Amino acid sequence: MSALWSVGAGLLLLLLWVRHRGLEAVLVHHRWVFVCFFLLPLSILFDIYYQLRAWAVWRLHSAPRQHAQRVRHIQEQVREWKKEGSKRHMCTGRPGWLTVSLRVGKYKKIHKNIMINLMDVLEVDSERQVVRVEPLVSMGQLTAHLNPMGWTIPVVPELDDLTVGGLIMGTGIESSSHIYGLFQHTCVAYELVLADGSLVRCSPTENSDLFYAVPWSCGTLGFLVAAEIKMIPAKKYVKIHYEPVRGLQKICEKFTEESKKKENSFVEGLMYSLDEAVIMTGVLTDEPEQSKINRIGNYYKPWFFKHVEKYLKADRTGVEYIPSRHYYHRHTRSIFWELQDIIPFGNNPVFRYLFGWMVPPKISLLKLTQGEAIRKLYEQHHVVQDMLVPMKSLEKSIQTFHVDLNVYPIWLCPFILPNNPGMVHPKGNETELYVDIGAYGEPKSKQFEARASMRQMEKFVRSVHGFQMLYADCYMTREEFWDMFDGSLYHKLREEMNCKDAFPEVYDKICKAARH
Repeated sequence: MSALWSVGAGLLLLLLWVRHRGLEAVLVHHRWVFVCFFLLPLSILFDIYYQLRAWAVWRLHSAPRQHAQRVRHIQEQVREWKKEGSKRHMCTGRPGWLTVSLRVGKYKKIHKNIMINLMDVLEVDSERQVVRVEPLVSMGQLTAHLNPMGWTIPVVPELDDLTVGGLIMGTGIESSSHIYGLFQHTCVAYELVLADGSLVRCSPTENSDLFYAVPWSCGTLGFLVAAEIKMIPAKKYVKIHYEPVRGLQKICEKFTEESKKKENSFVEGLMYSLDEAVIMTGVLTDEPEQSKINRIGNYYKPWFFKHVEKYLKADRTGVEYIPSRHYYHRHTRSIFWELQDIIPFGNNPVFRYLFGWMVPPKISLLKLTQGEAIRKLYEQHHVVQDMLVPMKSLEKSIQTFHVDLNVYPIWLCPFILPNNPGMVHPKGNETELYVDIGAYGEPKSKQFEARASMRQMEKFVRSVHGFQMLYADCYMTREEFWDMFDGSLYHKLREEMNCKDAFPEVYDKICKAARH
């Protein structure tokens, strides 16, 4: 009883303090208070609800039976939109704050919202080595479903809450992408409801133009209702080798060398300054050395990027065995390193042991509660960007990131980019090795100004025939955007499938210059 009185008294004092300071001042200058006392408990409730729902669906085997009915409901909504005269563009009815993207999608307020409640794993086909899923299935949900069966997918993008639909309509990457490519390259078929209400399946051999045009289209060709993804046998552990490297040229040479080795199941780099990095390589295994097992995903463990930094500070190499699912979601607890700006003491051992089981807060809840003041603050003084550039331009790209942004750590993730049709492909006619350079945090560059600095970055990326991930803020003009991306197949299909009245152009959905 005394403990309850203490908690009650503490909450009362907290509310009085919030009232005295003002809610907006607390949210802007002491955001950790709101996150720790409100968003973390809410995030736990969210997780419990979705886990119970997934368990119930699995026990009742209801997903495949209800899928056809749900798709028919989507088709009915599209046909109703046509009967009403097709006066507004359509978009999914999922609230903008539920997406992992930090961008606020204001278009949902003026477009016709089509409700799409598709969040289940439909079928695991062991013979074909394919899993069929609905678009709102998350990476955390999918790996939890497949791993006990002895399967995984070739590319498991970081963060539990990323969805299959978002990773197809946008893009996704992981440290295995130097072998398998981007997330879209591991998909073998899509099912979509088109602007006329029809249901279409596409694959490399069936409606192939649509299959190659869907990735990066951000839902502007049709509504994704199912996807088939390749599966590979899962192993219990990832054997990780950590190697600190100093000197920018040596870092780039070592990273390129390891990225070309197909015997590496995983390749990743974390840069802690312009000339300091840790290059990590991993291989899947079922036979760990027991003394070197590190269950890095346990709630009381140090955040992964801080754990990696220890090898740099000690200037030593190291080998560990990390359980596979822990490895796939190694950056989830700290949202890469974004959480250190929200909860500055989040990696403190006392906080981890007492409250680490509640971390991370849902990105969707962070968006929902950020308010206009925080949104503007983040927009002007914070970057979350992934730029995809050819590996041969890595050194020049890092120097550009340093001058224009000066944000560390920087994430380096290699990927192979095949010369497939669609919006994103190499400049030449052959497959090429690329790298994702991820910058997340507060820029330390003295001349940083959000719009001008990002336009400078975008110009550089276009000059080396690179690409910008479309979840982030984009400042390009329409002409610059279509100079970066190949719109030939995309525009051809939008014309053929009468998409112009049904869906906005992808540029109008994602670029700041076009958004209302």
